[in-house]
Amino acid sequence: MGLGSLASRAMRPTASRLLSSQNPRPFSFHRAVSTTPELQNADQSSAAAQPEPAADLPPRTPVGGARVHFPNPEDAIEVFVDGYPVKIPKGFTVLQACEVAGVDIPRFCYHSRLSIAGNCRMCLVEVEKSPKPVASCAMPAMPGMKIKTDTPIAKKAREGVMEFLLMNHPLDCPICDQGGECDLQDQSMAFGSDRGRFTEMKRSVVDKNLGPLVKTVMTRCIQCTRCVRFATEVAGVQDLGMLGRGSGEEIGTYVEKLMTSELSGNVIDICPVGALTSKPFAFKARNWELKGTETIDVTDAVGSNIRIDSRGPEVLRIVPRLNEDINEEWISDKTRFCYDGLKRQRLNDPMIRGADGRFQPVSWRDALAVVAEMAHQVKPEEITGIAGQLSDAESMMALKDFLNKMGSNNVWCEGNGSNRDADLRSGYIMNSSIAGLEKADAFLLVGTQPRVEAAIVNARIRKTVQATHAKVGYIGPAADFNYDHEHLGTGPQTLQEIAERRHPFSSVLSNAKNPAIIIGAGVFERKDKDAIFSAVETIAKYAEVVRPDWNGVNVLLLKAAQAAALDLGLVPESENSIESAKFVYLMGADDVNLEKVPSDAFVVYQGHHGDRGVYRANVILPAAAFSEKEGTYVNTEGCSQQTVPAVPTVGDARDDWKIIRALSEVAGVRLPYDTLGAIRSRIRTVAPNILQIDEREPATFSFSIKPESKQKLDSTPFGTAVENFYMTDSITRASKIMAQCSSVLLKK
Repeated sequence: MGLGSLASRAMRPTASRLLSSQNPRPFSFHRAVSTTPELQNADQSSAAAQPEPAADLPPRTPVGGARVHFPNPEDAIEVFVDGYPVKIPKGFTVLQACEVAGVDIPRFCYHSRLSIAGNCRMCLVEVEKSPKPVASCAMPAMPGMKIKTDTPIAKKAREGVMEFLLMNHPLDCPICDQGGECDLQDQSMAFGSDRGRFTEMKRSVVDKNLGPLVKTVMTRCIQCTRCVRFATEVAGVQDLGMLGRGSGEEIGTYVEKLMTSELSGNVIDICPVGALTSKPFAFKARNWELKGTETIDVTDAVGSNIRIDSRGPEVLRIVPRLNEDINEEWISDKTRFCYDGLKRQRLNDPMIRGADGRFQPVSWRDALAVVAEMAHQVKPEEITGIAGQLSDAESMMALKDFLNKMGSNNVWCEGNGSNRDADLRSGYIMNSSIAGLEKADAFLLVGTQPRVEAAIVNARIRKTVQATHAKVGYIGPAADFNYDHEHLGTGPQTLQEIAERRHPFSSVLSNAKNPAIIIGAGVFERKDKDAIFSAVETIAKYAEVVRPDWNGVNVLLLKAAQAAALDLGLVPESENSIESAKFVYLMGADDVNLEKVPSDAFVVYQGHHGDRGVYRANVILPAAAFSEKEGTYVNTEGCSQQTVPAVPTVGDARDDWKIIRALSEVAGVRLPYDTLGAIRSRIRTVAPNILQIDEREPATFSFSIKPESKQKLDSTPFGTAVENFYMTDSITRASKIMAQCSSVLLKK
């Protein structure tokens, strides 16, 4: 509920009225909850309150600028909201009809992505020929229905509901973290009375321990059950429920347990009051003190849309932004709570390792001079560059150009494997798109566990399974899923059986209308990856997974930089380039096996955190994190998005591409770009799809033009790509909150 629309309703002339009794006694009086004169005689004035509208009324704009989709135009019905005719699809509720008409109805329990509960009664409206006000969120709209949202009866009903909701609600707004962005505050201002009549003791509720992320003050709870429905329907965990009845009703966990979902932080956003708030953010700041910056998340390959709220140089919280095609309005706990890692273990100054093994801070000029000198002392084929999983497209383009000018082609991105080919884009992106997964009616998961690899994609799959009862088959190690699935096997042999139609699940894929196959990016690290993709292609041919109107062969990437790296052609020339390297340039790469690096190799680490790569480095060049720079990322479905700087850089750190540009000049191989616009012009010549921001560029060619692989399948079972969901990169490994989650929530 927007404060502006609510305030406009609240600013109406009011007059207090005391109703004295016939025989007044000392110190005795009665108070009326209503402060609006016409509400005293609501029944008589309701008919007069609705003037007949003019015949030619201008169309109203739906709430929030929403667009109405008519699946079948013939099923459209017409209703009248406050006299205005509105066309809506059949099956819309009265509340949705009001939103299409531009009328914002107050609500607490209703949420557009959850099932309808109808238990807060705040959305009461008057419907013609109905004896009493109806709950608009649960009432289906009928053809010709006349809905009145602003009558004295509706106002009085909402005022009464609000009085009951505030009856047991504590008056602790000054110490409540929801203050300033609280639905209860806004709606009590707009629709409530100026006083309450309840004089008894307010009931209180014991706070629950839901874990290290969600703080509970359950006395503030108004029993809207949004959190219960979210946990059950979206997160897929039966952790929360309603206990007791009457005034003893409360939300709890049945038995003493923590909320273990990877999406648990979203209950903070959907709670309309201060009952569920962020534990790490508690008492840190008020929302009006924060500067919001709309950007994207880089902790996984989904590219969830987020807003970074900061104050001064510090990131104080991360909340989701609406994007129907990618993350809807949810984000994972790792995305939401990793922000404290942005201020821990940061690299501030360029440093060189001395003869005693200790790092000494130096100037940028000295550090770049040492790196350039060492790069010229080795053969070009002994130079290797590895881009980290958080690298943006601009810096990877600069790294590739720099190493190419030095005479080396050995550059790749961690997670893509050292023998990956980037010839066909359809071989490394999610071709059906994330939102397109909702059209699938059968899933085959090959070596991937979406719940920990991409929690938002997993939520889409669960949503599809719940809505259409789609069948899910899984090949890989034993894993915890939050929807019905069939564990078909652990290794490639099962995949071979399905490809040869010897497995019962092959008939499920053949009979499906839109089958989807999702391959985990962990397969890239296997020696037999070509044989695995060949088996998947065989399944795709007989099950008609790829058609002109549907492409269900998907690769679920793990890291934010992978897709852009393959688009830009970061593919190494030699398979064992690390073992033979004498000069290794790590651009934020921490998950590379550094034991393979020869002991006499010179290692440069350019990054923003003192993580694993620093321990082997000879020179450290401090870089900016994703929250401090402008960069382009391509997510797992091939959609390009950009980060926006929210806070200033730390210490003497610089953007990644600027460091490489300066190094190229010192090394005598000057790169031909000085600005972000110039480097993007260079990217346009290599991969123009990367510059189509917020647009998904589908793959042009499918695997049908790919030559057949002669490789044999290995009998080794598929491994687990993500061991610890909460710690997957340098930012999350530096986060204290993620460390608490790892120790508390991952106990077996």
